[in-house]
Amino acid sequence: MLKIKTPKTQRAARALEKRAPKLVENGKKTLILHGTKTSSLLNDVLTQIYHLKRDSAVKYTKKNKEIRPFESGGEASLEFYSLKNDCSLFVFGSHSKKRPNNLVLGRMYDHHVYDLVELGVENFRPMESFVYDKKVAPRIGSKPFFTFIGEAFESVEELKHLKEVLLDLFRGEVVENLNLAGVDRVYVCTAISPTTVFFSHCALRLKRSGSTIPRMELVEIGPSMDFVVRRHRLPNDSLKKEAMKTASQQHKKVKNVSRDVVQGKIGKIYIPDQQVGGMALSNDIKGLKRQRREAKMNTATKEDQVKKRKTDSQ
Repeated sequence: MLKIKTPKTQRAARALEKRAPKLVENGKKTLILHGTKTSSLLNDVLTQIYHLKRDSAVKYTKKNKEIRPFESGGEASLEFYSLKNDCSLFVFGSHSKKRPNNLVLGRMYDHHVYDLVELGVENFRPMESFVYDKKVAPRIGSKPFFTFIGEAFESVEELKHLKEVLLDLFRGEVVENLNLAGVDRVYVCTAISPTTVFFSHCALRLKRSGSTIPRMELVEIGPSMDFVVRRHRLPNDSLKKEAMKTASQQHKKVKNVSRDVVQGKIGKIYIPDQQVGGMALSNDIKGLKRQRREAKMNTATKEDQVKKRKTDSQ
């Protein structure tokens, strides 16, 4: 049996409260891991992804022999690291003769593997190979635009799944309002074939256009690479249904409470009829003591009057 331990310090209590389910969830963190063997190209890819998500990512540099995401039993270490670092997304890199430069993107639900996409990396170009004005470089933590070019993202099942994973991986925190001046980067994904996607990262420049809508220019700043979809695994229907549950935004109606423009919040209170005649009264009631005093005073006055009459008659 597993033990349920309560936090003994305020720091541990705050950490548990931060990880607890909320109506508005925190931004998703990404866990970046290396497999048993990785190539130099794959190491650069993992480093570049970590640089793009530096504000919300945890990167491990040691090799992990036990992690095999697509095999049963090979997910235990991955789920342990996810629980330890409170990460909902992960990027796992491995290299072998059968699958060279292999990159696995995945999502977690309740710190268990939710879905997986396996990609092969080709034609990789790092950020250092691009020449551009450093003033247009995006700021860390800024919100990006996403552009998906090609009908395959709507018709091919593998690319539809890859689109969802890429959106979760790079979008950051979900916000309702956005300042256009703070959007300074674009991720461009182009479907070259039903299994190949060209991925590039561009800086966004806003220029004058003579109207209220600015003219946008894209400056490629890297990294860029080709993703070749090899395998993917969708979540179970029951797990997907459980993960898609959302809290109800409607407030419960409170009985006998209404609001008025003038008086504000008004409430009605219903009190049952009180049976005063059947109420049990004690002898220590102040009202009864007062009645006794009045009765005693009345009897005293009557006795005095009787005595005066007797003395007068004599």
